[in-house]
Amino acid sequence: MTKILTHMGAMVAAGVLLAGAVQAETRVTYKSAKSGSSYYQMGVELAEAMKAGTDGGIIVTVEESQGSTQNVMEVRARGADYVFTTPPALVGLAQNGKGPFEGKSAPQFDEIRALFPIPSLTMHFVMAGEGSTGTLEDLEGKTVLLGKGSFGATEGEKYLNLFGLSDKVTIADAELSNAVAALKNGQIGAFVTAGSFPAPNVVEAAASTPVTLLSLSPEQLAETKRTELVIPAGTYAGQDEDVVTTSLPVAAFTTTKMDEETAYQLTRTYWEQKAKMADTSAWWDGVTADLMEHITTPLHPGAIRYYEEAGIALPDALNQ
Repeated sequence: MTKILTHMGAMVAAGVLLAGAVQAETRVTYKSAKSGSSYYQMGVELAEAMKAGTDGGIIVTVEESQGSTQNVMEVRARGADYVFTTPPALVGLAQNGKGPFEGKSAPQFDEIRALFPIPSLTMHFVMAGEGSTGTLEDLEGKTVLLGKGSFGATEGEKYLNLFGLSDKVTIADAELSNAVAALKNGQIGAFVTAGSFPAPNVVEAAASTPVTLLSLSPEQLAETKRTELVIPAGTYAGQDEDVVTTSLPVAAFTTTKMDEETAYQLTRTYWEQKAKMADTSAWWDGVTADLMEHITTPLHPGAIRYYEEAGIALPDALNQ
């Protein structure tokens, strides 16, 4: 009888330990971008880093997204486990009911809180044909794939309008995930994508068919009111010259529904694992604490706790 009781006691103890392990595991949904994009790949790398950095304590499930606008919109129906990426400017538009959020205001938008910056969005204009670089005017007369619903698609359309090209090109009615195959098969003449460089879909396109990357002139850069960014020569196959384009800050957000400890662990692990992620993908090297100045939404209290511990100075607006 004593042996039986001892065995049962051991089983109960094991069950308690197992229950504790299960209880300690936190699951988070990370809404990123379309599969095949650099931001989707970042999400996968981030999920692996979170698992490794917390010994399996945080499990991140990466969800494909139709773009940044959808990511923000879903705040209205998501719970405490929701993390998403978007340019900070888009959160501001949602909270003020402007742009794609006009007439779609919701109180949940005011509950959005920032966690940390991720690699900046980089505009790529990719055209079929030989040549290291070209200009946006080279798009005239071509069928251009912008994609649907993503910030990159909106930004690409904005540039076409801004530079008088909207009536000189045909916009393809297709998803960005079809861009490489469509370019290779001659169904389109160019596509626009907004992933951090090196963008996987641009790498794939350049490796499978001759492409030309298009640069913006100084005058065009000034008109966009975006930050200038140079994609170094040699980033993509056949690219022998630097490409001048634009970039826009991007960050990871959650809402006030997330508990402080989870937000703290996500933020801490992100910064502690960033160097290891950079060993796999160079785009993580571009993330520094200086990018915090581009975040315009208050930080989650759990994130603030980490930044204070790490001695990272924060603008007053982020401490609200």
